[in-house]
Amino acid sequence: MNTPANTRKSLDTLFIKTYGCQMNEYDSSRMADMMKQAYGLRLVGRPEDADVILMNTCSVREKAEEKVYSELGRYKKLKDKRPDMIIGVGGCVGQQEGERIQKRAPCVDIVFGPQTYHRLPDMVKQIRRQRVKLTEIDMPEIEKFDHLPKAESHGISGFVTIMEGCDKFCTFCVVPYTRGPELSRPVGDILAECRQLLAGGAVEISLLGQNVNGYRGGGPDGEEWDFTMLLYAVAELDGLKRLRFTTSHPMEMTDELCVAFGEIPQLMPYLHLPVQSGSDAMLKVMHRGHDRDTYYRRIDHLRQHCPDIALSSDFIVGYPGETDADFKQTLDLVRRVGYDSAYCFKYSPRPGTPAGKSDDDVPLAVKDERLQALLSMLRQQTRESMLRQVGRTLDVLVEKESRSQGDMQGRTPDFKIVHFRGNPRQIGQIMPVRITEAYGQSLRGELI
Repeated sequence: MNTPANTRKSLDTLFIKTYGCQMNEYDSSRMADMMKQAYGLRLVGRPEDADVILMNTCSVREKAEEKVYSELGRYKKLKDKRPDMIIGVGGCVGQQEGERIQKRAPCVDIVFGPQTYHRLPDMVKQIRRQRVKLTEIDMPEIEKFDHLPKAESHGISGFVTIMEGCDKFCTFCVVPYTRGPELSRPVGDILAECRQLLAGGAVEISLLGQNVNGYRGGGPDGEEWDFTMLLYAVAELDGLKRLRFTTSHPMEMTDELCVAFGEIPQLMPYLHLPVQSGSDAMLKVMHRGHDRDTYYRRIDHLRQHCPDIALSSDFIVGYPGETDADFKQTLDLVRRVGYDSAYCFKYSPRPGTPAGKSDDDVPLAVKDERLQALLSMLRQQTRESMLRQVGRTLDVLVEKESRSQGDMQGRTPDFKIVHFRGNPRQIGQIMPVRITEAYGQSLRGELI
């Protein structure tokens, strides 16, 4: 028998399971702020301890939907013991699957998309009063930012979403269908959120978007601002020591943006610039809008203004129709550019994308072989990049205590992790550290 609404247990705790990119991490932090303001919920580290469980999902990776349903199987067992528990599935899988999630997993009370999580407090209230199941997956024009509470600082690094969606429609990608078209926030709203984070103790800010350099937002002067103009404005804010952004598209890496890397001291020398393939034929069928020579020109221009810039990228191997010759061109591009790191994936069809309708004609064994060859080359480049730091003294932003007692962990301007002997009082400071040793994914140093 259901407990009457007026005697139902109060809500005290919240658990959020986040999948995917930094955009999702940002969304999860704003959900936590919102639920804290509405219900006083405090975050807990285990779903077993939560009154409300939210899953913020991502549909980019392979078998994303199945991973969600597998996790929901765990949560169902918790809800069987505590029927008042509220379970919500949000993010891109929520947007794609909609009410199908509740049909397959009846334990789910709320399904919501990336553009509707600002309605969570009202949805929770309605569920507690009426014990109904709700689905909110429409795409209002970026209205959620008008309803979110003031950003709270959760450490020395803050994240600010400046735009949502994507208009590129790459054939392998679900983002345009789950997050909608490109919509940019007003400049004034972005600057206000940055100021709040800086006032709360942040010293580094990362600007987020599916395609940040496609930003076109209304400026305080009544004119439309592009991304480079926004970068210069954010860099002038009091208290900001470091500025980063992700993710970019090669087609909108403008000359002005390349110049900004040499002119803005706060803008760190690190850029994630996905290319996906080194083959012009593959880039064309992927609908990337650029060829390899265009990509090379962007990289050369960046290095002209910021010679020490560290580059990372995304690669897909085994895309439908990819030949051995196509893959060799990818290896050639990697060899020529020289990356500090990269994310590499075997192609797998994503439901609802144009590529998902193509014949997945590259055998799995060939995909595996190509992936290992690419990873081998990139690991070597990462290793060489790490070794080049040994003997140098780098400015390290101290972020937190390391796992080893007495050690601190921080990041270099080009985003490399450094471990060194220090103390927690140094968190938030930029300290000179001489690099003494290079590991696979991090560096060891001595505080000067």
